[in-house]
Amino acid sequence: MKWFKRISLFMLTNILVLVTISITISVIQSVTGISLNSSSLVGLMLLCTVWGFGGAFISLFLSKWMAKRMMGVQMIDPNTHVATEIELVSMVHRMARSAGLSKMPEVGIYDAPDINAFATGPSRNNSMVAVSTGLLRNMTKAEVEGVIGHEVAHIANGDMVTLTLVQGTVNAFVMFLARIIANVAASQADERYRGAIYFGVSIALDILLGILGSMVVAYFSRMREFRADEGGANFAGREKMIAGLRKLQSMYDRTEPDPRPMAAFKISNKAGGMMALFSTHPPLEERIHRLQNLVIVR
Repeated sequence: MKWFKRISLFMLTNILVLVTISITISVIQSVTGISLNSSSLVGLMLLCTVWGFGGAFISLFLSKWMAKRMMGVQMIDPNTHVATEIELVSMVHRMARSAGLSKMPEVGIYDAPDINAFATGPSRNNSMVAVSTGLLRNMTKAEVEGVIGHEVAHIANGDMVTLTLVQGTVNAFVMFLARIIANVAASQADERYRGAIYFGVSIALDILLGILGSMVVAYFSRMREFRADEGGANFAGREKMIAGLRKLQSMYDRTEPDPRPMAAFKISNKAGGMMALFSTHPPLEERIHRLQNLVIVR
């Protein structure tokens, strides 16, 4: 029944997004008097902005909740007496303090064979670091420290918010441009078919431009990964960061990838060729090479 729970959570989240944005649009229209629809350029721009950023930010605010439910993350009680849990929490908090975080991230473990970890949450002061059981079983303490340093750097750098802003901008631009082009195409057709043409062209362009837009978001994500590697090298030590990446490189091909939705947070990927343009993480070899040539600033 796990699959049913995940589908239900996914549907519930999307319904919440639709309801929240619909209410927001109604409030904006009543307060400003501006009609948010495609009949005017200003209205269309505002409509696309609300939908584009609204969905992205609602997803951000729900990210911790979704990760816990969909990945099955079990949160560690800071007062735990389990040695491995104590060590993990201590490691995360030590690096969080080094990163200047005023509030310590929550720490959790989820059951998965792949070697993985992720950081999520709506802000620096409301964040979570989660690691897989596969990572804890297959990595040494030094290697785990390198991975944890990388995830804490994501939080310290505000990467969750940054990528949400990028995603929101792309969403709004795709929606706006698709409807402008669709309106031009429909205006050239017979009046009887304008509605159908507008609908068809806008949907087709939403898909096409959305695919192109995802490449832009993926590029920014890869750049943030490089920066998080640098942060991990500063917080945990360059050798530990490199050791963690090398262990991933040596073992990733031997583990089955986690098929669950939140696995998009992966610290590694296998994409090559054209698919590399859609990868959220750079190749491990490139990340290692950059770290080897990195000048550490203390």
